[in-house]
Amino acid sequence: MRRIYYRFSGSYRLLMYGMLLITVLASGTIRTRAQEMYDVLIVGGGASGTTAAIQAARLGVRVLVMEETCWLGGMLTSAGVSAIDGNHRLPSGLWGEFREKLYAHYGGSKAVETGWVSNTLFEPSVGNRVLKEMVANEPKITVWYETVWTDVKRTDGIWTVTAKGPDGKTRHGKAPLLIDATELGDIMAYMQVPYYLGMDARAQTGESFALQEANDVVQDLTYVLTLQDFGPRADKTIKRPKNYDKREFEGCCDVSDPATSHTDQNDCFRMLTYGRLPNNKYMINWPKKGNDIYLNIIEKGREERKQMLEAAKQMTLRYVYYLQTELGFKNLGIAYDEYPTKDGFPMIPYHRESRRLKAKSLFALQHVMSPYDTPEAYYRTGVAVGDYTIDHHHYKYTNAPEIDFVKIRVPSYNVPLGALVPEAQHGLIVAEKSIGVTNIVNGATRLQPVVLGIGQAAGALAALAIRNKVDPSKVRIREVQQVLLENRAYIMPYLDVDTNDPHFAVVQKIGATGVLKGVGIPYKWANQTWFYPEKTVSQYDLLVGLRPYFPNLATNWTASGEDVTIAGFQYIIGQAGTELSVETIQRALRQRGMQGQLTQETVLSRRWVACLLEDCLHLFERPVNFNGELMNNRK
Repeated sequence: MRRIYYRFSGSYRLLMYGMLLITVLASGTIRTRAQEMYDVLIVGGGASGTTAAIQAARLGVRVLVMEETCWLGGMLTSAGVSAIDGNHRLPSGLWGEFREKLYAHYGGSKAVETGWVSNTLFEPSVGNRVLKEMVANEPKITVWYETVWTDVKRTDGIWTVTAKGPDGKTRHGKAPLLIDATELGDIMAYMQVPYYLGMDARAQTGESFALQEANDVVQDLTYVLTLQDFGPRADKTIKRPKNYDKREFEGCCDVSDPATSHTDQNDCFRMLTYGRLPNNKYMINWPKKGNDIYLNIIEKGREERKQMLEAAKQMTLRYVYYLQTELGFKNLGIAYDEYPTKDGFPMIPYHRESRRLKAKSLFALQHVMSPYDTPEAYYRTGVAVGDYTIDHHHYKYTNAPEIDFVKIRVPSYNVPLGALVPEAQHGLIVAEKSIGVTNIVNGATRLQPVVLGIGQAAGALAALAIRNKVDPSKVRIREVQQVLLENRAYIMPYLDVDTNDPHFAVVQKIGATGVLKGVGIPYKWANQTWFYPEKTVSQYDLLVGLRPYFPNLATNWTASGEDVTIAGFQYIIGQAGTELSVETIQRALRQRGMQGQLTQETVLSRRWVACLLEDCLHLFERPVNFNGELMNNRK
């Protein structure tokens, strides 16, 4: 089946909306029938589930996390993918906090630059320990480890998730709000929430690079393994795996780079050090003729998945044996003490793709490539940022359509809040890799820092829904963004105005209004968007930027191409209907920290124009809907 939709009847929609009206999402502890309940229930303690819990708890709500393993972090830790892809210059929110704790553990930023694939590499066990410490510092978070959910119901606005704990006993978690942070979007599928799976059709997404017809092909997955260097004289060669054939991996030392046209070939040592971790360990997660494997297990049951994943483990063991015997790295052996497993493997595989929610916003390639030129102004609703390129793994599926994904050049981007909110289901937020993006865009949003940011946004949205006693779909987008900014998270992907800048929040807010637009640049594996705070802005560009907020400017052509001065700013906003004296503008600039003599002829940089727009016009306070359209616009 290429697509799975669950269509709602009109009566069902009326029932759901009726339930919303009578549902009270009360803050604090709720007790019914002498049973204690939580405010937010998160299924999945992976990358997004963990950050969602931390952010929600910091906003004062009680959170229960159900996690199937004994670790937190999901793909970062439990799947062994402990080399961070992207966002090195965008240390947003909890991702930046997590990285700082890694720096503190290892002794600085240089201590984690051990492999060339990433600027931040760490041992999975250390990542788990850091995340558990962060969670332990939040008394409002409860985690049920080694807990497998078996049933999900929503009755009278309350979710009940039934699960089995490590002792085999049945447990029930209850909350008015549920976050699906599972690796494959299993909760939303179980609840028959509509979703997409596989490659999309062009007619559905509007993407020029999409296929004419949809299919159910997903990305390769990988069962990562962590190896350790036991010294030059050691021989840690494993037993020859079943069905081993060295020809399967011939050519794996190809380290050519499709994103930069780097054409070096056959460098086996460089290939191996791709994922070199601290303390002489190695992440074995190599795509080209390596241990990627095509296993489309998403729609399978839990037991069938487990059986099929044995093939992924065997693939990795064969590859390790090849490294040891054919390439001579016999000193590298399985780090059996890295994970709490008997076979030395991580607890879960690395899933690059999952089900994708049919959401309020469908985040497609055009929104990444040219965010200011699409009918939907999703950039105004951003809640997480990413700079990694479109990266798909289809090396191991011979029938996969030939799309050169890496050659799709994009700038950095922000993920719209509407991608986390189901089109119809109330009381549910979807996180991890299952948000409302297209198959193509999933190749960028699946990366670790983006998913961490998605989780933080999900936690903020959940807490605000509880606090305001409304469904997540009714929470004001600007309120979510404000909370994220207060927690040092980016809502716009500007790399040249970081969180230490005194005007970080101002620039982020004005960027999200679209009045002053950033400049996006496709760049290698770390795409960019620049705000250029010290550059000037022309009077004409400022007037054009203000037009969506002040319709009376639509036919106004009285602004020139000269740089905006204090007097020029006064004139333009006067044309928009707001009268400010030069003295008022000067006072506002000095309060924001502008130094020197200020006259009517003083030329203003984009930084200072942003400050004035925020302080004098309060444009960020104007509400927007999930399409980024301005609501209650002035006439």
